[in-house]
Amino acid sequence: MKSPYVSELEPNKLIVGLFLVQSKEIRQKKTGEPYLSLTLADRTGDVDAKMWDNVGDVMDLFDRDGFIKVKGIVQLFQNKPQLTIHKLAPVPESEIDIADFLPASKRNRDEMYAELRQWIASMTNPQLKTLLETIFADEALAIAYRTAPAAKSVHHAWIGGLIEHVLSLCHLAKFTASHYPDVDFDLLLTGVILHDIGKTSELTYARSLGYSSEGQLIGHIVIGVQMVDEAMRKMPGFPPRLRDLIMHMILSHHGTLEFGSPKVPSFLEAMLLHQIDTMDSKMECMRANVEKERLSPNEWTGWIGPLERSVLKKKNYLEQQTPTASETAKAAQALPPQRSEEHTSELQSLAYL
Repeated sequence: MKSPYVSELEPNKLIVGLFLVQSKEIRQKKTGEPYLSLTLADRTGDVDAKMWDNVGDVMDLFDRDGFIKVKGIVQLFQNKPQLTIHKLAPVPESEIDIADFLPASKRNRDEMYAELRQWIASMTNPQLKTLLETIFADEALAIAYRTAPAAKSVHHAWIGGLIEHVLSLCHLAKFTASHYPDVDFDLLLTGVILHDIGKTSELTYARSLGYSSEGQLIGHIVIGVQMVDEAMRKMPGFPPRLRDLIMHMILSHHGTLEFGSPKVPSFLEAMLLHQIDTMDSKMECMRANVEKERLSPNEWTGWIGPLERSVLKKKNYLEQQTPTASETAKAAQALPPQRSEEHTSELQSLAYL
């Protein structure tokens, strides 16, 4: 069994372990000598790693998506663990259990897929229900849907992340639709299940998570529209106006043009889909980044680009004994007033200005 996992790394401890090379860069020190900047990963997360010495002997022995055995020490750098590598060596894939290195949902993927089918079975609109049943009749797509991550890094970035994200949205959709009586729940649920279906082709996940060439060139929104359009063509008589509503929900679910949506949400179900999708992805992004910096005693995470902020680590904040600014101010107010001769002299001099 692999040990240690990234989640088990502790500061100031020497480790020897196997990791997947998620990214690899050869950079230069100020002296002109090369050093390695790596991201090493396993199923529990990833860690930044640097190798400063004897790089020329090993830098051509492995590449991205390869496996290496490293010896080094873990330290905190800018609130995050960083592994300083002393020695490394490539490891053949024959000695690797790939399940140790791909992050995966804690939920069983087949059970999640069964839950998804229950949501579809509960629908009352026969056309929307038949559309979804037609799409998931493709066994290859059904397997990809319950295997794909929801993103490369921002949220639900693990095997099974897509369907886990979608099921979370199904529950949010049921709750919010019951609050807004004008919302068509079956239409909203269809948008929830189909909005990210293009990620089954956009993302790759055989080793580390990344983007396919199709994903880089076209993107999951357009891929999703193409997939749904193909399914609709197998259903003669599918209402064209209902088709337009579904397509619009897929095209607009990112909410704004600058975030990649060709259209902005223009009716209730499209707007609600965008809002719950954004909420679920941001909540998971925030949770994951706090978890990633669990080893740091600081009260705040580092800067999180997708959220455009640092995040308070609530547990650290509540356990911290250092007085807050308001507590310090209250303590100062409770002290008796004091005026030194120097301070009195200073006030007197200010009176002349």
